[in-house]
Amino acid sequence: MDMTAVLIQLISGAVGGNVAGLASKASSLGPLLNTILGAVGGIGGGQLAGSALGGGTATQAGLSAVVGALLPLIVGMLKQKS
Repeated sequence: MDMTAVLIQLISGAVGGNVAGLASKASSLGPLLNTILGAVGGIGGGQLAGSALGGGTATQAGLSAVVGALLPLIVGMLKQKS
């Protein structure tokens, strides 16, 4: 596993999580949790892109940002329902 790719995945996911939190105030979990969940989602999305799709670093960063944005939104929506 390339450390540069992992770092890009972490940053892309964290940025995606915070952008999603800003876009959807109702399901935002706050900057810290959005960053943490976004980074976790970014790692997962990047690994998915790397193994299943065989994508390069740009593909991994893009998918990391998308999954990093989705994970905080999903958790925020689930938190609202309970």
